Amino acid sequence: MRCDSMEKIASFTIDHLRLLRGVYVSRKDTTPSGDVITTFDIRLTEPNREPALDPKALHAMEHLAATYLRNREDWKDKVVYWGPMGCCTGNYLLMQGDLTPADIVPLLRDMFEFIAAYEGEIPGATAKDCGNYTFNDLPAARREAKRFLDEVLSDIKEENMTYPA
Repeated sequence: MRCDSMEKIASFTIDHLRLLRGVYVSRKDTTPSGDVITTFDIRLTEPNREPALDPKALHAMEHLAATYLRNREDWKDKVVYWGPMGCCTGNYLLMQGDLTPADIVPLLRDMFEFIAAYEGEIPGATAKDCGNYTFNDLPAARREAKRFLDEVLSDIKEENMTYPA
């Protein structure tokens, strides 16, 4: 089967030339048991207009964010997955529940504050715990987290939570 004969997936229909940094609902899926899983697009850079994030920074951010989210008493049972986008312009956050960006912005503010201020060993960044444990850049992860926090999350606007039409 050729890709040109397949239906384009929804995330490839977003106009990445107009997409801003922000927190977007990428999709909502309903499991066979009736649970809703909301996939969030946490866009840290403007695609094709700003440099992509360094993969080492994204990897460090992944370890810190996943650890933080899965340890937040009030949210940990809703967290399904946090991980980097292949294009290195952001991360995906999958959460149980029919959620909106506004529902999770306070959580993201806290999480990005945690990452921006983090000092010490990166959780899970050992040969025993990670498949590429030396592939991390904590200072760059901290800088990118602070930039997103200060420039987007601190006073998030509607255009940073709604995909461009």
